[in-house]
Amino acid sequence: MGEPTEDLEELFREHAQAVLAYAIRRGARPEDAGEILSEVMLVAWRRLDEVPRGPEARFWMLATARLAGANQARSERRRTRLGQRLQSELEAAPGPSDGADEDLQERVRAAMKVLPEADREVLLLAAWEELRPSEIAQVLSIPPETARTRLHRARVRLRAELAPSLADEGRDAARKEAR
Repeated sequence: MGEPTEDLEELFREHAQAVLAYAIRRGARPEDAGEILSEVMLVAWRRLDEVPRGPEARFWMLATARLAGANQARSERRRTRLGQRLQSELEAAPGPSDGADEDLQERVRAAMKVLPEADREVLLLAAWEELRPSEIAQVLSIPPETARTRLHRARVRLRAELAPSLADEGRDAARKEAR
């Protein structure tokens, strides 16, 4: 036996192609096969004393690749199930503007676009995430007093941006009622 790094390099030179081919033949995409090879080499490094020498090493590495591939497939299935569950939860969750007038939604979006990023952030944390100023402070890593002040000022600026369009809407509604 040589140095551990030399032994590992030798294992790689002699068996990496066989491990990659094994993984690909079992349906792994090339990038996943590379991950399987990486996992096999990591296990070989950690358990170098247990890796047989000579032709037996190939069998050990293929067996390890089989287990690594099974672990990868399980992880992929879990991620897929989690993604599906999150998607169904998001589809069932009410959106930030469910039930609101579409014209009003567009006006609010337009007003939000002209606000500074910091104002948009505190407003969205308060409205969409339903956070209190003390919670906004935690998310933004600022003192609670600063969060309250930023939220108040952002609301004032948003009202100022919306005022002209809301005034127009009020005039339009009054004209319709007068007819």
